Amino acid sequence: MPGTRLIDRRILERIERRPGADEPRELTVGIVGAGFGGIGMAIQLLGHGVDDLTIFEKADEVGGVWRDNTYPDAGCDVPSHLYSYSFERRADWTRRFPKQPEILEYVRSCVRKYRLEDRIRLGTEIVAAEWDADRARWTLTTSGGATHDFDVVVWGLGQLNRPKWPEIDGLDTFGGTIFHSARWNHDHDLTGERIAVIGNGASAVQFVPPVAEKAARLYQFQRSPNWFLPKPDAPFTTTDIRRFERIPGLDRLYRTRLYASFESKWIALKSGSKVADVARELSTAHITKHVPDPELRAKLIPDFPVGCKRILISDNYLQTLCRDDVEVVDDPIVRVEPDAVVTADGTRREVDTIIVATGFATTDFLAPVEISGAHGRKLEDVWADGARAYEGIAVPGFPNSFILYGPNTNLNHNSIIFMLEAQYRWILRAIGVLRNGARTVDVRAGAARRYDERIQQGLQQTAFAADCHSWYKTSSGRITNNWPGPTLRYWFDTRRFRRSDLIIDHT
Repeated sequence: MPGTRLIDRRILERIERRPGADEPRELTVGIVGAGFGGIGMAIQLLGHGVDDLTIFEKADEVGGVWRDNTYPDAGCDVPSHLYSYSFERRADWTRRFPKQPEILEYVRSCVRKYRLEDRIRLGTEIVAAEWDADRARWTLTTSGGATHDFDVVVWGLGQLNRPKWPEIDGLDTFGGTIFHSARWNHDHDLTGERIAVIGNGASAVQFVPPVAEKAARLYQFQRSPNWFLPKPDAPFTTTDIRRFERIPGLDRLYRTRLYASFESKWIALKSGSKVADVARELSTAHITKHVPDPELRAKLIPDFPVGCKRILISDNYLQTLCRDDVEVVDDPIVRVEPDAVVTADGTRREVDTIIVATGFATTDFLAPVEISGAHGRKLEDVWADGARAYEGIAVPGFPNSFILYGPNTNLNHNSIIFMLEAQYRWILRAIGVLRNGARTVDVRAGAARRYDERIQQGLQQTAFAADCHSWYKTSSGRITNNWPGPTLRYWFDTRRFRRSDLIIDHT
């Protein structure tokens, strides 16, 4: 399986060094965000001799999305051995699909192992970044007004970091308890309560079953249904873990098999493919199996292609919706009153607690940081009609600035860690250019435009472009989040590192 284990530093320097150049110069690198992206980038940089780096994290702990999402039964829909760095594999995962606490501990363990603690500034939010062309440096400004200068900035803010609240009349007048699933209120006891869950995406699918066990009544409000597939989860036995620990290469072989299995599923996301039809039949059969009531089943089977929205996997959510004390409501919510949620048909459902599970503001990449590039251009202006970036990493006019998990690098069929590692490799190559004589690395506007056109054309051939409401699109319908093909294509693209697409300034 392709990956990004630590490349030999001498090989990297030999590849990037210009004839006659001096020894590689020292660079200062600022990394914004201490989730999977930022932590992995820091490990790779240290492994390649870039020692002067600082990671800024606005929260008081590392972990990113896995620090923030602590709702009941929170976990990942990618297998444990695949949802981890290729250069920091674990043999002792306890489950096939990891739960939030174990993922968070994995990130913490990486911080400890690579001694990143002293390089991370917790509780430090970056609110602005400004490029100084004369000095060829970025100035990062914190919420407290402090400034920090760097030769290179790497953005690791992710796509799922800012909770999105629905625009519903009267939501702020609700007299009971209300919170977002990404900011779970663990101090509030849900036992015996009437609970409204607004939103039925990946988070709700996980927390609704355990919450329903406590509630007197639960209302699941859905704007549109989802396609479901089984979740083949189970604990690893002691024997399994011992085999991974004692048999050389077994964990790598298992990871490779998982990768190949997930990678083969991308064809189901292609419009009109026979595999897409099979996926629809399998999902329909899965829903039918677990939802015998035809009226409820009609609410739960989508009328759009598999993959238009995120495909969900679960082994208990559909069964929970069949409980007598659970009601699926697909009538639109028109308003919230101090003690009730009111739908378009006029029904008032009195509730004690509202849990908002409407996801994240996903299309406003790098927001709310104010980023000013060459000639004072604002990134928010450049992205006024939707975020885009060359290889999902670099934006013209913003030299020495690189994005992790950027525009059009999200997946609906495989592990985002694979994409991150491809990005690490590309960024390491760019930094290698800077260390070996270049002052700045920028992407040519024409190259970025051609790349974006190719990506958008490819996306139009996928289920992502179908008529459904998803977090992959802007309000205008532009798909800003997802990658349109197999991850191997992205790995191949980022591995080539076309210098002809870049503006490399040696002055």
